[in-house]
Amino acid sequence: MTERPNRQILLVERPRGKLEESQFKLIDSTIGDPGPGELLVRTVLLSIDPANRAWMQGRTYREQLGAGEVMAGGALCEVVAANGAPIAPGSIVQCEPGWQEYAVVPANRILPVAVRGALSHHMSVLGITGLTAYHGMLDVGRPKKGETVVVSAAAGATGSVAGQIARIIGARVVGVTGSDDKNRLIERDLSFDAAVNHRSDKLREDLAAACPNGIDVYFDNVGGRVLEAVLPLMRTHGRIVCCGAVSQYDSATPAPGPAGVPGQLIVKRLRMEGFLVSDYIGEWAEAQGQLAAWVAAGELAVLEDIVEGLESAPRALIGILAGDNVGKRMVRVAPDPT
Repeated sequence: MTERPNRQILLVERPRGKLEESQFKLIDSTIGDPGPGELLVRTVLLSIDPANRAWMQGRTYREQLGAGEVMAGGALCEVVAANGAPIAPGSIVQCEPGWQEYAVVPANRILPVAVRGALSHHMSVLGITGLTAYHGMLDVGRPKKGETVVVSAAAGATGSVAGQIARIIGARVVGVTGSDDKNRLIERDLSFDAAVNHRSDKLREDLAAACPNGIDVYFDNVGGRVLEAVLPLMRTHGRIVCCGAVSQYDSATPAPGPAGVPGQLIVKRLRMEGFLVSDYIGEWAEAQGQLAAWVAAGELAVLEDIVEGLESAPRALIGILAGDNVGKRMVRVAPDPT
């Protein structure tokens, strides 16, 4: 059996409050050969997502992370060896190796990636991020030309793509971010029509001024205070896309609420719907084709935030929970395959 050196990051304890770097540990380990029906993969780009923090709180669409486990996470990986699986070494796959340099994964739990353009695009605009924005906006939100769409975390991985998709189909798009600099960026580089800072003491008034005719579609990535401010501004038969609730993840005591549920939903006949991108897996290829076409035509700008080194992953996650990223955050663990 071949033994390879392998660095791993463990979650050494579940956080009781805000996440801290001390709750992770970088260790040196080894990894052996894949068993029958398994692949040995090398992590190239590691995805950093708010959901990483949610997995520590309890069971979601996956089991809760436990102390002492390799930190969970998705990645783009290069196949090093395959044991009985019909995939060639050197192939790029999407899988969940966790926070480590190498991993053995079941061959039936990977998705082959036909690389077009920059590999990082398959983690951002052509990856789960872009697909989430695409299906959440078009299949759940269903905006129409001329409607007003509000997107929270609008300079983030999913929000930046979701807002641009709404703009491409002819909606008026208002972004909500956590800084004036990010607001200027999404107006200048992503062609949002207006932007609001959620840290404002007059958040509801600012939103009302930016949306004088009300809100038809709200793409919600944060929950909490922003969702509460949006609800009274929703138009009759408006749609709320529940994509994430990052404001509630990094806390031992998530805030209750928001006020306005179910009252606003009833009076205005609103539709409030959650989804997982995996609900649409059969449509991913078509969505990727459309996203790639928009990028190639210059209609859809790609925002990426790449941090170097596996050891940087805990800090990268803590930062994204504080909102310090612009676009899709990922950690480069190894160089792109040549």
